[in-house]
Amino acid sequence: MTDAKLVSAARQGDQEAFKELVKRHEPRVAATVIGMLGNCAEAEDVGQETFIRLYKNMEKFRGESSLATYLTRIAINLSLNELKRRRRRGLLFYQKSPEEIYELPDTKANGQKNEDKEIVQRAIGKLESKFRAVVVLRLIDGYSAEETAKILHVPLGTVLSRLSRAQKKLKELLIPYYGDER
Repeated sequence: MTDAKLVSAARQGDQEAFKELVKRHEPRVAATVIGMLGNCAEAEDVGQETFIRLYKNMEKFRGESSLATYLTRIAINLSLNELKRRRRRGLLFYQKSPEEIYELPDTKANGQKNEDKEIVQRAIGKLESKFRAVVVLRLIDGYSAEETAKILHVPLGTVLSRLSRAQKKLKELLIPYYGDER
């Protein structure tokens, strides 16, 4: 069943249709929120709130963009709100311990992969939220530059310049770990 048919059924009160929408889109929403906030309790709350907003505003979804894009926009907005709250509370990027983040077997190769993921995630977390949003959407979620511009409601040129500046900043943040080569 397509997303459009599931949305239509959910609007009619079909709870199973809504559950299927959540099941389909939960991984992408989770990736977006964790990319923005890190793997923390607030990320889980924001992910849940994304689907609550969808449920409450199902009638407002016009289908002009895909449901995935619509949900990503909600997740980004809620994540940006959480980042603002953190700044007001004096908290920066924080996350669970590395053992709680990745549930991969602890082999030597995977241990290095986990360490690399943690280092990159921390570096992304140090970016200003407007740059972080572009990095998460383009490089983690895989949206095109045009799709990213639509989701963030900014011109394409803004996405491209923010991505360029974010990549330069990430390189600066990662040089202590990997040198100039990576």
